[in-house]
Amino acid sequence: MNLIGREITILGAGVAGLAAARALAMRGASVRVIEQAPEVTEVGAGLQISPNGGVVLEALGLGKAFEEISTASRGAVLRDYARGAEVLRLDLAKFGRFGLVHRADLIGVLEQGAREAGVRFDLGVHVASVHLNSREPVIFVDGKDPERLPFLIAADGLHSRLRAALSGESTPEFTGHVAWRALLPIEKGSVAPEAHVFMGPGKHLVAYPLRDGTLLNLVGVQERREWAEEGWNHRGDPDTFRKVFSDFGHPVRGWLEQVQDVMVWGLFKHPVATEWYGWNAVLAGDAAHPTLPFLAQGACLGLEDAWVLAHALATHDSVAAALAWYQDIRAPRARRIVDAATSNARNYHLRAAPIRAIAHTGLRMIGQASPDFMVDRFEWLYTHDVTAY
Repeated sequence: MNLIGREITILGAGVAGLAAARALAMRGASVRVIEQAPEVTEVGAGLQISPNGGVVLEALGLGKAFEEISTASRGAVLRDYARGAEVLRLDLAKFGRFGLVHRADLIGVLEQGAREAGVRFDLGVHVASVHLNSREPVIFVDGKDPERLPFLIAADGLHSRLRAALSGESTPEFTGHVAWRALLPIEKGSVAPEAHVFMGPGKHLVAYPLRDGTLLNLVGVQERREWAEEGWNHRGDPDTFRKVFSDFGHPVRGWLEQVQDVMVWGLFKHPVATEWYGWNAVLAGDAAHPTLPFLAQGACLGLEDAWVLAHALATHDSVAAALAWYQDIRAPRARRIVDAATSNARNYHLRAAPIRAIAHTGLRMIGQASPDFMVDRFEWLYTHDVTAY
């Protein structure tokens, strides 16, 4: 299908939306991005971009720019919470480059790439709802007349208006986990460039450096019975954060003593969408498959979606055939990743000290006897290359 001049509107200027915008504009489409924020920006947080996401950035012509803003990671290290002792080292770099990056920096590279490709932006526009009563999706914007669109991609996150139009409103399930996140200035090079996972009873904390090793990204996950709100932007109390993880030893305790600002949010489980598309309208990114952060794949899934969707539209004879193929390709992989991320949390939170000691001893033995055994379990995830379709 020839995309030259085809009008495409994308809701959401996050990772999936911006990547899709550039991918489609590179193929000649006339792309507009609608974003409710007054500027394209992101809250401060870290991301891990694994090789399956990196190949998309490379294919978009943004590989060099991404390398300049990210720190190459050696992999991940599982550690005991009390002493910080190494339990298991995962040499993930064998699969390719893992980049540790500030979310805002990645968004900046993607936005610049989209603008250079000719993408237009409508900022500060809130889409209240999407209707699919005809072959042209209709968006309802506060204070404006309804607008019919030739084609719509909804990369508008957890509370996607298109997903609601396709499948109705859904009620997410609280996972029993609450996440804390903070950014901490550090001395350059003081923390090794890898993801450090400190595993404790009923909670864990992940730390890794950003911005050339001068900033530390901290994410702590605590089991909790109740939580009311979803979302990333609930300001937390640093003293409460310190109290929750007060039984963690060096170096976590020293980091937490320096935290001045922290955000906190509840983790909710959403099902992968059963319907990804309607007439000339389709979901991408978190709108289709919100995932928990325990595999660090949210951004990578969005990048994969963006490339596969653009490829589908450019190579199929009709929109209907393209969208059907896109869902057939993406839905099974998304479900597998979401399920793997959901189950991963349990492995970090063993409560009973004897069981935890036995498990950690077993992991150490596996690491010594067969260093690649645990790593190779995720080959399906990290070596997947959607640009090879």
